Amino acid sequence: MTDLIVFGEDWGAHPSSTMHLISHFPGQNRVVWVNSIGLRRPRLTVADLGRVWRKVKAAFGPKAPRAARVAAPGPVIQPLVAPMAMSTLFRELNRFLLERSVGGAARAAGLHRPVLWISLPSAVDAVGALGESAVVYYAGDDFGALAGVDHDACLKLEAELAAKADLIFAASPTIAARFPAGKTHVLPHGVDLGLFGAPAPRPADLPAGKVAGYYGTLASWLDFPLIAQTARLLPEWKFVFIGPVGSDVTAEDLALLKGEPNIELLGPRSHADLPGYSRNWMAGLIPFRDNAQIRASNPLKLREYLAAGRPVVATPFPALLPYAEHIAVETTAAGFARALEASVDDQGSAARVARVAEAARLIAGLERS
Repeated sequence: MTDLIVFGEDWGAHPSSTMHLISHFPGQNRVVWVNSIGLRRPRLTVADLGRVWRKVKAAFGPKAPRAARVAAPGPVIQPLVAPMAMSTLFRELNRFLLERSVGGAARAAGLHRPVLWISLPSAVDAVGALGESAVVYYAGDDFGALAGVDHDACLKLEAELAAKADLIFAASPTIAARFPAGKTHVLPHGVDLGLFGAPAPRPADLPAGKVAGYYGTLASWLDFPLIAQTARLLPEWKFVFIGPVGSDVTAEDLALLKGEPNIELLGPRSHADLPGYSRNWMAGLIPFRDNAQIRASNPLKLREYLAAGRPVVATPFPALLPYAEHIAVETTAAGFARALEASVDDQGSAARVARVAEAARLIAGLERS
């Protein structure tokens, strides 16, 4: 049995890779989950002030996690610390506050010499303050390119964390290349085949007919003009987008989607509900922009779409390469439209079996290099 203190995203806020991994650890592990320590300094905006207020309420309020279909593996802690602190004074203050709140919760839960699993560089000040036996850094994103974070500060803290970590897991080879090879391993995202590979009822709010869909945060890494242009070319199709709207999305980008009558924004859905959409729409979409963040990414939805068995249409990025024969890779709206029309004839069982087998091959550890 290994005791774990996990510094990840807010539990239940969205289906993060850290949440998936920890949820599948053996049940005898004792776990304390620490909600996210911000990756940028708050600004005087309504959104940031609201987030600060929610964090403060969570720090002093009940310790129950947000509602989620997957139960938290143990106590969920909201530490009250200064996000992205860089000065010696504030970092020492953060260490003290983390020892009090997180260390106190760990002792109350009976943890002894826990392993620190850290998924956010902003949690580096916890190292050495919690009586840990080892430190694991899970690098699931390129924090030098991730939208909505203080890139320079994140990279400085990440370098410090990588030096202190005993083991590093990286979600893609691009991310792994930044760290010492001797303690770094590439850990690409997997997929819950039992959830996404099984039949699921069609949700009531999924339109009938020809439907293409996307789930995930609507963020600046989406190619909004491409999406809008594709929707205009296919007026008889419905395009559904499931997920929250990111704070980095401009009003102009959002207006591109809302201005098309055949684009529907359904809002967030539970991760457990997503197979109902991906198994019942006609094709899954991954319309990413070409930028450094996406080139380093290894999106969860890629394998989940494949496991659901429907055709996938995507813009090109490196993580697609092992699956190229099962995905339509396009760069223009005209290409997306052609691929979606072709997907109407690609709903047969043989094609679906091939896509599900490709996702299963990942689970078996046989992903091509």
